[in-house]
Amino acid sequence: MALNAKAGALTIKMHLEREDDAVMNHKKIRRLMRKYNLVAKVRQANPYRKLAKATQEHRTCPNHLDRNFDQGEPGKVLLTDITYMRYGKGQWAYLSCVKDGATKQIPAHVVSTSLELSIAEKTLEQLLSSLDYNVHPDAIFHSDQGMHYTHPLFQQKVKLAGFKQSMSRKGNCWDNAPMESFFGHMKDEMDYEDCQTIEELRQRVNEYILKYNTSRYQWGLKKMTPDEYRSHLLSA
Repeated sequence: MALNAKAGALTIKMHLEREDDAVMNHKKIRRLMRKYNLVAKVRQANPYRKLAKATQEHRTCPNHLDRNFDQGEPGKVLLTDITYMRYGKGQWAYLSCVKDGATKQIPAHVVSTSLELSIAEKTLEQLLSSLDYNVHPDAIFHSDQGMHYTHPLFQQKVKLAGFKQSMSRKGNCWDNAPMESFFGHMKDEMDYEDCQTIEELRQRVNEYILKYNTSRYQWGLKKMTPDEYRSHLLSA
């Protein structure tokens, strides 16, 4: 996979080792990046946080993870969140994703122009499909306290699917840090603001996530891709 111009030092190091059989210290890579002004842009705040306020009839759930995101089994910890994407001539879209806590895979994602409950429902359905509706007996579905996840109809669907629902403490982004991290890296690395239509944006997101799952080497996955690491865990 060709590297995006916004790739970080560790990503470049792993790519050089795996693809070009070249070894270079990541600190040297950072120095070279600074020398040639190859610095990623600063991420913007997420306006979705201000929109996603639960109403009184919505109920929160306890935090069953306590930041124990990686429990060593694929499909056991599934993190979810929604982020904004601004594109075209000031248009807004929203990306809902699920991330596997152990493999770092993104098994489900939905791009929508609406923040209606359906964006979370479609994401859940896509997740179940990716699992062949075979949910881990101790599976945890973790999110923030956004309006979608506290909605009684959505909570019922999560329960019927066989997940134990878990939520971050209010205003504590570290309780869902891996999901936040994925969105941050995606926005740093993916050029999408020039997309003119929602269809074009969806295609761009689809391509990025496919490459992320199949070709993105990660330090915390023994320098494997998410798909490779899933196979590694299942064969252990």
